[in-house]
Order: sequence, then C-alpha cells, then structure tokens
Amino acid sequence: MAETSAVGGPRGTATAVHDPLQRRTLVVLVLAQVLGTIALGVTPSIGILLAGEVTDNEAWAGLARTSSTLGAALLGIPLGNLAARRGRRVALVTGWWVAATGAALLVAAAQFELTVPLFLGLLLTGAGTAASLQSRFAATDLAAPSTRARSLSLVVWMGAIGNVLGPNLGVPGEALGAVTGLSVYAAAFLIAAVASLLAGTIVLVLLRPDPLHILASRLAALDGEQAPSGDAPQVPVGRTPVGSAPVAPLRASRAARFRAMIAELRADRRARTALVALLTSQVVMVSLMTMTPVHIAHQGGSLTLVGLTISLHVVGMFGLSPVVGILVDRAGHRATVSIGILLFAMSLLAAVFASGTTGGIIACLVLLGLGWSFMNVTASALFSAVVQDRSRASAQGGADALSNLLGAIVAFAAGPLMVATSFSMLGILAAVIMVPVVLLVLNPENWREPAPRTRPSSG
Repeated sequence: MAETSAVGGPRGTATAVHDPLQRRTLVVLVLAQVLGTIALGVTPSIGILLAGEVTDNEAWAGLARTSSTLGAALLGIPLGNLAARRGRRVALVTGWWVAATGAALLVAAAQFELTVPLFLGLLLTGAGTAASLQSRFAATDLAAPSTRARSLSLVVWMGAIGNVLGPNLGVPGEALGAVTGLSVYAAAFLIAAVASLLAGTIVLVLLRPDPLHILASRLAALDGEQAPSGDAPQVPVGRTPVGSAPVAPLRASRAARFRAMIAELRADRRARTALVALLTSQVVMVSLMTMTPVHIAHQGGSLTLVGLTISLHVVGMFGLSPVVGILVDRAGHRATVSIGILLFAMSLLAAVFASGTTGGIIACLVLLGLGWSFMNVTASALFSAVVQDRSRASAQGGADALSNLLGAIVAFAAGPLMVATSFSMLGILAAVIMVPVVLLVLNPENWREPAPRTRPSSG
C-alpha cells in the first residue's frame, strides 16, 4: 500500500507535478476564475457607491455594503457541503450561476433605484466570492505536496485579471449604456452577470472528471475500498466517463463532516494557526478596503480615482500570488506569514499617518493588498495541507464562511466607526486585530508537524 502524506494527498499516486488531471483541472479553474472575478470586482467600487446612491442613508448603505460579504459567509458552508456530497463541479457551477442571478438583480436595482433588489442582488453575488474561494482549494485536490501552494496561488493570481478589470467596468458601462439606455451602474452589472454565467458554464462543460471525486477514488484505493470505475485513477483523462457517483468519503453525513473538521482543529495546532491567520487577513483587509471609496469620495475624489485605487489594491492582493506560492513551498509557512504581518504593519502606518493624501491612501491600499496576499495564500495553503482529505471540502467551506462572516461584521461596523471617528482610527483598530496572529508567529510550536496519526473516520 502506498504511503499517505501527513499533510496532504496520498503519495505513490498520480499526484506528481506532471499529472495530466491536475494540469487540466488548473486550466479550467483559471479560465472560470478570470471571468468570474470580473463580476466580483464590481462590488468593491461600483457596488459600494451604488449602495449609497440607492439608499441615500449611511446606515442602510453600510448594511448594503456588507450584503455581498454576508452572502459569501452564508453560502460558503452550503457550497462546501455540496462539494463534499456532489464534487467540486456541481458546487462551483452553482456558486457562479447564483452570482449571475444576483448581478442581474443589481441591473434592475441600479436602473430603477430599487432597494430590495439591491440587497438581494448583493447577497446573491456573494455566492461568486464563495465559488472563487473554493476554486483555490480545488486547485490543491490533486496537487503534489511540494507544489500545493503554487497550485493554489496560480488560481488566486489569475483571478487578479478579473478583479482588476471589475472596478473599472464603469468605462465599458458608459459605452454599453449609450447603446442600451441603461445607466452606467446597471450596464456594469449586466457585464458582471454575463461574466458569472460564462464562468459557471465553463466549469459545467470542462471540469470533467471532478478533482474531488478523483481524490476520493485514490484514497479509497489506498484504503482497499471499492472505487467506482468511472473515476478510477488509472483511467486516462480522455476516456474517463463523466457523471459517475462520488465514492464513500464524499457521502459522509453533514454531522460527520463537521465532527471531522472540529477533530482536525483540536488535533493539529497548525490547523488552528492557519485558521487564525486566514481570518485575520480577511478582517484587516476588509476593515480598510470597504471604506476607502467612501473616504476618497469625502475628499472630493472621482469615480475614476476610486476605480484606480481599488484596482491597484487588487493588483497588490493578487499580482505576486505565484511568488508567494513559491516562497511558501521553499521557505515555509511561518516565514511568509511573517512577511504578511510586516506588509500589513506598513499599510496600517500609512492609514494612520498619510490617509489624508491621494498618494498616502493609494500606498495604504497597495500594501494592504500585498499583506493580504502573503497571509491569505499562506494560511489557505497550510489549511489545505493539514486538513484531512475526507473532511477537506466541508472544512474549507466552513473556514471561508467564517472568514466572510467576520468580514461582513467588520464591513458593517466600519461605516459608523469612520463616521464617528476617522479613517485613521480604522487603521489603529486593525492593528489591534493583528496582535493574536503576531503571537502565533512568535511561537515555533504552532508551525511544527505533529506525530503521524490515523485519518479520522468520516462516519
């Protein structure tokens, strides 16, 4: 029997660097990620401004701004459970198409200034965020342990194309609006709806065989279980039947998967450390990024400046993802999280002392994106490595859902806090949030691999 890695998939299977199934999976995920993130990139700029225009009330606008993040939190766990039951393909298609429905509702909300479609549309677009986040984990299902972080970071990196284009959809929106009679905001969200629809269609047609089914088949083979012939690992890609049922590990009950996830967090300090780093990176980033368009508008900045600033922030978030992935695989998780902490600290210093100038706020947002990139990619790769294969989809969905839930709470609180204090105060509060992860980095025990143990039963 082949040896099982303590931090990932089974060794001795076709999970090597040149695995054709892994290459095919990465190509499909990248194509869908580029299109899907075009739609996601609209919300941090145009969506936030639309919320203020439609509601004309700071409290309601703050709630609307959090709707997309809240939607990602609410839908992250169901999509993770759906992946555990039916595979990555069904879960990702569902996420992207629900997001397309939300963007279509936002077309009506923008065109006719409708409050209910605004909230519902933003909530549903959160499914796209959940699908995008799950895509980065899907990239690790068949990855070799030595290339897991690079595979994850590749999908994150390619999402930068869409995330940079998304905040600037106001420009093509003007051209489309001139032809269709739609407002600029409505036309931008129409483009977003089409992009999400295409992302789901690409996954539906091309993500065959399903990587999570293949992983489960390989684990079943290692355990001496009967794997279905359709997803058996020895079958060539071009001749693998599609539509075959998941193997037993994917059929575990929701309660069993939840117990397995909790068992992982209790048994492995690295899993807990990865989760804290993941949550911290999201909370710190959201706390400042959410209010940046409002801060720029209050200073008299234009929609073009808002789009440029958010785009540069997104470049910081995703532009160096492949470099981060390589550093994680070579230097280790602790080193790259430490770099993320340093970048976050520089960003928060700019927020506190230089946010009154255009250059200062841009520097703050770029460094914020870089800090998020180092910490989030590293934490995601570590969490994917240490969570056992049988509970990975549900655990990953749960981690992303919790991350987005905290992000939604912070985004909602950031508006009133900035009104009552200032953008600089948000930077000070974000610095306080960083303290736990700094303490975790200082303790080397939180990064050491535990003794080998038996995989927990999935029930």
